[in-house]
Formats: sequence, structure tokens, C-alpha cells
Amino acid sequence: MQTKAKETRAMASIAVSMAGQGADRRVAPRDYVLRSCDIVISLLALMCFLPLMLVIALAIRVSGGPGPIFFAHRRIGHGGRYFHCLKFRSMVSNADETLRQLLATCPESRLAWERDQKLRNDPRITQVGHFLRKTSLDELPQFWNVLVGDMSLVGPRPIIDSERRRYGRYFASYTLVKPGITGLWQISGRNDVSCPSSEHSAQLAA
Repeated sequence: MQTKAKETRAMASIAVSMAGQGADRRVAPRDYVLRSCDIVISLLALMCFLPLMLVIALAIRVSGGPGPIFFAHRRIGHGGRYFHCLKFRSMVSNADETLRQLLATCPESRLAWERDQKLRNDPRITQVGHFLRKTSLDELPQFWNVLVGDMSLVGPRPIIDSERRRYGRYFASYTLVKPGITGLWQISGRNDVSCPSSEHSAQLAA
């Protein structure tokens, strides 16, 4: 639990650093430049990655069993508004039922889930899903989120409702900018990131 709290504080600290930059340019002309870059790059990315995305969609359909190709997860975005963050589906279609059965029959898994909301050997993840998550290819559909304005190419990781309380007083700062496909949290080690000092966060945001 302590490790999870440190990770959350680290992500919050990074989000605050980025939000501080966003607060300084609320109506700056470069906002339009950045939005234009988001549109152009995301559109080009969708066009370039379309063949690969079709292959991934086919692989999910063939080996992932029945269910949708995409998974739309409700996240908190700019201004505290909700949006559906898109990913390729990496889990079985009955993931919720599978999780309930596992937690009811395996005490170790239940403790791990209550502590981290994650499972080391998650039976819900398909074989294709493991590959997609390892390579981050499951996040390719998020270029659509960028194109329509829900996300930006660079920004803090989009969070879910259950993480909101962990951000505490930092949540208001988090909502000042759009979440991003990539950002300081991703390039700093993702789940392996430790709680940085304020000085380190400032250096990352510089």
C-alpha cells in the first residue's frame, strides 16, 4: 500500500509540474500551435499505423474470443471532464466475471488486487493482449482521442475515478492540462517510478 501511495504521489507531482506549465499559457498563441501539432501528427499517425491497426484488430478477433475490438475506459480529462480513453482490447470479454471468481477463490490474488489494483499473472489478459501491453501497441487508438481533442500527444497520464482521491490537493492542478499519450510519467519508468523530490520534478518538467 505504501508503494502504491508513493507511485501515486510521484505521478501527481509530475502532473503538477506539467500543469504549472499549462497554467502559464492558458490563452497564449502557442496553444493554437500545439493543438495544430496534435491534429496534424495524430492524423498522420492514424494514417501510417492503419495497416498495423487492422492486423491487430484481426488478431484480437481471431484469438481474443468474442467481444469488441476496442475498449473504451472512462478517464478524467481537461477541466475534470470525463472522456472515453480508447485502447485495443487486451482482456477476455468476461473479464469482470473472471476477476470476481479469481478473487473469491485465491486469497493471494485478492490481497494483491486490494493492495495494487493489479495482478502479476492476470488470467483476464489474452495472449495477444500480453504482447500489445508489453509493446504499448494497445494504446495506438488513443491517437483518435488526440485528434478529437480529448487528449494531447504529451501530458500527464489519464487517471480514473478511484485515483482522484489519491491526488488530493494536486487534482485541481492535474485538470489544468489535457492528459497525454506520452509524458514524464511514461518516460520516467511508468509503474517503477519512485516518489521524486520537488527539485527532480522541476527538472523533469523543464
